[in-house]
Amino acid sequence: MKAVVFPGQGAQRRGMGRELFDAYPELTDQASEILGYSLRTLCLDDPHRQLGRTEYTQPALFVVGALAHRQWRENTGDQPAFLAGHSLGEYCALHAAGAFDFATGLRLVQRRGALMAQARGGGMAAVVGVDAARLRELLDESGFLGLTVANDNAPEQQVVSGDTATVDALVAHLDARDVRCVRLNVSGAFHSPLMHQAQQDFARFVDGFALGDPATPVIANATARPYAPGRTARTLVDQIVQPVRWTESVHHLLDHGVTDFVELGGRVLGRLIDQIRSAPRPAARTETPAARTETPAARRDTPAALPDTPAAALGSPLFRRRMGVRHAYAVGGMYRGIASAEMVVRLGRNRMLGFLGTGGLPLPEIEQAVKEVQHGLADGRPYGVNVLADHDDPAAERALVELLMRHRVPVIEASAFMQMTPALVLYRARGLHRGADGRTLCDHRIMAKVSRPEVAEQFMAPAPGPVLDRLRRENALTDEQVELARTVPMSHDITVEADSGGHTDGGVATVMLPAMLTLRRQAQHRYGYDEPICMGLAGGLGTPAAVAAAFVLGADYVLTGSINQCTVESGMSTEVKDMLQDIGIADTAYAPAGDMFEFGAKVQVLRKGVFFPTRANKLFSLYSHYDGLDDIPQKTRSLLERTYFGRSLEEVWGDVCSYLRSQGRETDIDRADADPKQKMALVFRWYFFHTTRLAMDGDGSGKVNYQVQTGPALGAFNQWVDGTELASWRHRHVDRIGLMLLDGAAEHIATACRQWSASIGAPSV
Repeated sequence: MKAVVFPGQGAQRRGMGRELFDAYPELTDQASEILGYSLRTLCLDDPHRQLGRTEYTQPALFVVGALAHRQWRENTGDQPAFLAGHSLGEYCALHAAGAFDFATGLRLVQRRGALMAQARGGGMAAVVGVDAARLRELLDESGFLGLTVANDNAPEQQVVSGDTATVDALVAHLDARDVRCVRLNVSGAFHSPLMHQAQQDFARFVDGFALGDPATPVIANATARPYAPGRTARTLVDQIVQPVRWTESVHHLLDHGVTDFVELGGRVLGRLIDQIRSAPRPAARTETPAARTETPAARRDTPAALPDTPAAALGSPLFRRRMGVRHAYAVGGMYRGIASAEMVVRLGRNRMLGFLGTGGLPLPEIEQAVKEVQHGLADGRPYGVNVLADHDDPAAERALVELLMRHRVPVIEASAFMQMTPALVLYRARGLHRGADGRTLCDHRIMAKVSRPEVAEQFMAPAPGPVLDRLRRENALTDEQVELARTVPMSHDITVEADSGGHTDGGVATVMLPAMLTLRRQAQHRYGYDEPICMGLAGGLGTPAAVAAAFVLGADYVLTGSINQCTVESGMSTEVKDMLQDIGIADTAYAPAGDMFEFGAKVQVLRKGVFFPTRANKLFSLYSHYDGLDDIPQKTRSLLERTYFGRSLEEVWGDVCSYLRSQGRETDIDRADADPKQKMALVFRWYFFHTTRLAMDGDGSGKVNYQVQTGPALGAFNQWVDGTELASWRHRHVDRIGLMLLDGAAEHIATACRQWSASIGAPSV
């Protein structure tokens, strides 16, 4: 497997690019016109000795790297599996991957170089012979807390940044201890918090450009992982102040099968890569370079980076690259913030995908939670937000999508959708644009959760034409967005949801997933998509054996739900968590779904210790047998008021009317006044809202009415961890649970393969 890499500042030399300028005179002239001076003269002759100055060096290296890639591709016809660049070289890598065209890249680099050249009051020094971990210890022990390890170039080559006086003091300090430290001839403290002003200025400049996603994975300096969808601009802005994690980046490439590195535009990185390859790795990474800027309290709460394990090989590499995650694993967005901002951040910091739960929450609370997630994952780590279909109020669904687009949320989890709504189509199409190579790039991705074949087929198809036409007439979409939306599926990532907690059709995974995989093959053949559809599995995943079965069935990824409700990071009340940690696989039951009450849809809920399932099913039975509240026998009505609602049905109806008026839904009140059956449905729906709130608040006085949506997977998980410290939910963390399941699944598969090989006399694997 091959990776193409590009060097950064320091690779410049007089005479560079001669053969490239001769081979591509039109692009060379275009570059000179954009820059306002002769690039050929600068690189070949450098008459004014400007090539070593940042504002000239960076554009020159970008042009040479971009042209070198063009020539290499034309001469070899090769397509690398990965691209990467050191600092400035990352722009060459992104251009090569189609994230922006040549002119855009040059303008970005020209502005970046000018802003960095203007930085004053800071400096940098190279430290040789000390690895990054030891250097951080030296800085801390010696009181140089204001310095940043700006470049982790190789196991024994680091660069530090900071204010000029402190850097000078460090050079003298290390020299006295026989540690080689060389002051670099730069004007500023690059890749450190002292570049904050340059970062802010560059962010405003970048806002004027539409940057796409790389078509080939590009490893970001700031994260040492592939660029996440929809975050190209933000990651480039962050790069100015974030350290260059080159050693980690090369380790990531090696771990993903890269054996051949091709350096274009210089001869600097090959030596570093050789050093990284040959040096022993530390047993585990315990802190990311970015963590040095956090407070001690924040660092204690941040999970340590974990070493790669066999679990990282499970599932689809495409899914992992697309979502910017280490594992083919996700955590679903549980209702009313049970999948909390804390949960999503904890997962994201370990390169795992979590979806913020928004169902049932008002928009201001959702917006605040999104901001918390984005603040906690400011370095481009993965996250998503759940969007629950609103069958009663399409305007509310549209408002939520508009909010998520304003905040540039890159991925949503679409749940409980029966058809493609205008809001869903708007989100998908608004994120489509063409890359420099003409390919369709996606800034907005949808992970669809489905349990019915007919719904899956809609998500595998392009957006419905009539909905696209309507949005175009509203000027909500451009002609290009409508055109591109007809060429891609509504969702490239579809989660098949078998019997599970919450909304469920009670499907069987071993029946559903193979059938859905057949539908995927048919859709791929029918529509001829350039980018394949990935298919995941959810429902019943509470043990390593269950997760292993999902991958063996053909799942590209897995998504868990119920088991995460009983964790430290869950937004559920402690009273409910105490109940959930003790349930078994037979302690759940089915009840009507409050948001789809009239349709008879089902949710799976906690049965042990509560009356909710029995009472909810009784309400649906009454709804089915009577035409209105006045038809219910008085004895039954009194029982409902005394034990279910805790108030008269007239008082409940008053609460319902107040809520509907607050949402601008007076027409629903008018329809209910004219239709006793509809009024009864709205009153009964109040019970479902009330019981959820009781559980979320941990209101002990209403414990028997708690509605807790959960499935038997949690009971299986409880059985698996019985007798360990994880028997208590107070020791359960979402990232640790995910890794334990994946590690166990990998071992389960390996053991099964060994047993199978032995049984037929074949070589073991």
